[in-house]
Amino acid sequence: MDIVFHRCAGIDVHKKTVVVAIIATRDDGSVHQETRTFGTMTADLLDLSDWLTLHNITHVAMESTGDYWKPVFNILEGNFEVWLINAQHLSKVPGHKTDVGDAEWIADLLRHGLVRPSFIPPVAQRDLRELTRYRSTFVRERATLVNRVQKLLESANIKLSSVATDVLGVSGRAILEALIVGQATPEQMAELAKGRLRNKREQLTKALEGRVKPHHRFVLTELLCQIDALDETIDRFDEQVKAYCLPFEEAVALWDTIPGIARRAAEIIVSEIGTDMTRFASADHLSSWAGVAPGNNQSGGKRRRAKTPKGNQTLNEILTEVALAASHTKNTYLSALYHRVAARRGHKRAIRAVAHAILIIGYHLMLRKEPYRELGADYFDKRRPQATANRLVKRLQRLGYDVTIQKQPETLAA
Repeated sequence: MDIVFHRCAGIDVHKKTVVVAIIATRDDGSVHQETRTFGTMTADLLDLSDWLTLHNITHVAMESTGDYWKPVFNILEGNFEVWLINAQHLSKVPGHKTDVGDAEWIADLLRHGLVRPSFIPPVAQRDLRELTRYRSTFVRERATLVNRVQKLLESANIKLSSVATDVLGVSGRAILEALIVGQATPEQMAELAKGRLRNKREQLTKALEGRVKPHHRFVLTELLCQIDALDETIDRFDEQVKAYCLPFEEAVALWDTIPGIARRAAEIIVSEIGTDMTRFASADHLSSWAGVAPGNNQSGGKRRRAKTPKGNQTLNEILTEVALAASHTKNTYLSALYHRVAARRGHKRAIRAVAHAILIIGYHLMLRKEPYRELGADYFDKRRPQATANRLVKRLQRLGYDVTIQKQPETLAA
């Protein structure tokens, strides 16, 4: 088997130790192999870097084990070409697994070019990605607390969520503060409603007639304090993300032009895939990496049902969210795509199709450096007008109508 890299190393990564195996071809053609174990403290990893440099190692491969690979990558990144390998691509013969054996196996696969490196973003993008992911964590925690508030209100016979769309909006927050004080009647609390919610004051009065006890007020106070603290934290994260987004501002603005995508979603998408689309072989390759591409299962000339492949979970989640938002937009291509697929395949598959379409659109926008251009809700009808007309005629005929169609003459230009 041909040798691709003559001086390489394989690393088996663990929390407290890393096992490193090197394979180096000398000038006389002989092969030097050696295995050593290092700690994972920064000083130990610097010793590892010096040891690899001493043997003139050029390429290093390691398995993507949780987050334990990150400290190793941070130290070796500037001095060697470091490959992060998908664990599914490193399977060995069962019954022969040891740390030393794993390191030697990784080094041998790398030496013969039998593995592919995973995509690791540049430093600036990694920093932005870490910020957006932590911000998303706090946003999810806030949503959990809001759900707990609604659960607490239900236990106190308060049906505020049945009338108000946002329990923690301006009106909802004022009503909750009044509940905590416990001195206002349901009618007085209903008068605290703002905007369109004032039209539902009679319903609010009925919804706010509950059985609020002292422990309900105590728990509600603590939940609102935690929500306020998280709101402040998320605001600070927004400021940091905005500062780190300055090098990516053009890309964020382009993604923001797609229906269903707001500023925060655009920041997350850019932090995950970056701005250089040339690193992906095609739009289909990007959608497969993101985990929104259709599955492929073909055998014997027959296509079978296949699951969507696993991909970038964070990117997958945000694309699903923006697809849901895009499906509710009016007079847009994406909403038309949703209704077209949902009629045949159901809601979930339609959302997946819209998420896939959004990613493909964004890929081409980034390549062309131009904003999104709306195709319109009638795009599919105009693409094949005769087929659309035939379909509608058949629907009318099934309802018992005798239909004759005639195309209108085109309007002459003045």
